[in-house]
This record gives sequence, structure tokens and C-alpha cells, in this order.
Amino acid sequence: MRKKVEKLAKKLSHGIANCIQNDFALPGLNDPQHQDVFIRQMIDSVRRVDFVKVVTHRDIHPDRADGLSPAFDPIRAARLKQQAGDFDEACWLVFLFVHFGRHPASGYRYVRDFYSALGQRAPWTFAAVKADIAGMKAWLDQNEGELRRGSRRGFGNHRKYLSLSGTKQNGTGHAFETYVKWVSATGNHANLFDLALVQSNNDPAQAFEKLYRSMRSVASFGRIGRFDYLTMIQKLGFVNIKPGRPYLDASTNGPNKGARLLFEGGAQQLSLVELERRTQILGVHLGVGMQEMEDAMCNWGKNPGVYKYFRG
Repeated sequence: MRKKVEKLAKKLSHGIANCIQNDFALPGLNDPQHQDVFIRQMIDSVRRVDFVKVVTHRDIHPDRADGLSPAFDPIRAARLKQQAGDFDEACWLVFLFVHFGRHPASGYRYVRDFYSALGQRAPWTFAAVKADIAGMKAWLDQNEGELRRGSRRGFGNHRKYLSLSGTKQNGTGHAFETYVKWVSATGNHANLFDLALVQSNNDPAQAFEKLYRSMRSVASFGRIGRFDYLTMIQKLGFVNIKPGRPYLDASTNGPNKGARLLFEGGAQQLSLVELERRTQILGVHLGVGMQEMEDAMCNWGKNPGVYKYFRG
């Protein structure tokens, strides 16, 4: 593993040098320490993407798909459902994974508790939710207190301000209802993704763009939620899509902050379009995709001079 990491670090270092020599300066990396931290964050991002591909292609125990089991894992469960031919359920589990996130202390407890319906009834599968939106929303309201029990619980870092409410605007129930409507507009998940590819002439980046834009109708899923959902669908190999750009927004945080530090040194001079163009060019030099670029810039921008490992 050490040799692979060293080889990747060397490749990234050469890519940075080539970009500076042939295209544009990278003022955020003028400090050798900043460049070292950037490379380490990029290595982490590459390995996170590769990790999903590796673990989901290993043998997976059935307990991974059992919401009542402590071993439950929504991503491994999604892979099991896909292998069993239940594509709707596989994509639904990916959505639940992104919606609830992974809490640093309680892990996938929110996903597990909702999906299993706390053992009170049959699981809240995609088919069950689609057939009874009102019942799902009522169940969330009735069980919100139980879902919130204890101190070791919560949404993941990117979703920590969301509500478990079944009926409040932009609460969990609203998000689930609008997601079902988004998918059901074309019949099912397979049709949704197939149509996007057909309308994009089977171009993975154009199809990703089309899906990203149409997913605006899903409540509480902004830039991060849509990007994370679609890239996880990609990483699992469910659909041949990929982000062709880093999907920056006007925020001063996240990958936008990292991009401005990287390409401007912190002074806001470049448009979002130009920041994305430069990110694409640097990605080519580094030999990585936009998912890795987005993730690494976000984490590096939090503290360019000090390395810290982020789970993702």
C-alpha cells in the first residue's frame, strides 16, 4: 500500500508541475506545506472513491441489508439489492444513505431505524413508501421522539441541520415524498437513468448534468446532496454517469473556498465558470475525476497548511 501511495503522490506532484508550466499558476500551492497537504487530501479522495468500488464487489453478508441488524450498511445493502435484481430498492438505499448521512458517533443508526421501521412493521422499502406516502409521513411524526432517543444519534455532517419531521416543509417526510415523485415521473429508477442517457446521446457527463438539474425538485437536496447521490450511483457502477465539472456554487465554503485558495490564492477574481474550467484542466493533469477534485478541494480548503483526515 505504501508504494501505491508514494506512486500516486509522485504522479500528483508531476501533474501540479505540468499544470503550472503549461496552463496557469496555482498560487495556493506556492507554499510547499500547502502543496503537500493538497496532495495528501487528493490521495484520500482517490482512495475513498476506490474503496466503494472494492468493498461492494466483495462477498457481502445478508445482515448488511437487515435494518434490524447492527451490521446494517446502506451501501453494501444497495449492492446486494442490485445483485438481486431489485434496482429500485438499490437506488432507494443510496438515497437514504445520502439523506441521513453517517453520524460520527452512531454511524448509520438513523438510516437503520427508519428503514427497519424500528421493527414495528414491514421495512420502509421504496415500494412501501411509494404506496403509502401519507402513512410514511405519519409514521415519522409518531416516532420522531423514539428516533431521537439518546445522545449518540443524528444526521451526518453534511446533513446535520435537517429535520426528522414527517410533515414539516423540507423535513424528512417532504424529502422522501418529493424523491418518490422525481423517480415516479418516469416510472422507476431504471427509466429515469436510461432516459437521461438517451437524451444525452449516452454521454456520461451530459447525463449527470441532466439528472443533477432535474433533481432540484427533491426537497432539501441542494448542491451537496445531489452531487453525493449521483456520484454514489456512479461509484457503485449502477449507471454510466460521471460529473464533468465540480459543481461549484456561490458559497464561500466547501469546494468553492478551496478552489479560490488554489487558483487565486484567496483573492476573489475569477468567475465560477472559470474556476470550474481550471478545475477540469487541473483534473486532467492530475489524472483524477471531478468527484475527487471536488472532495479534495473542499477538505484542503478547510485548513491548507495542516493535514487532517476526513471520512468523506
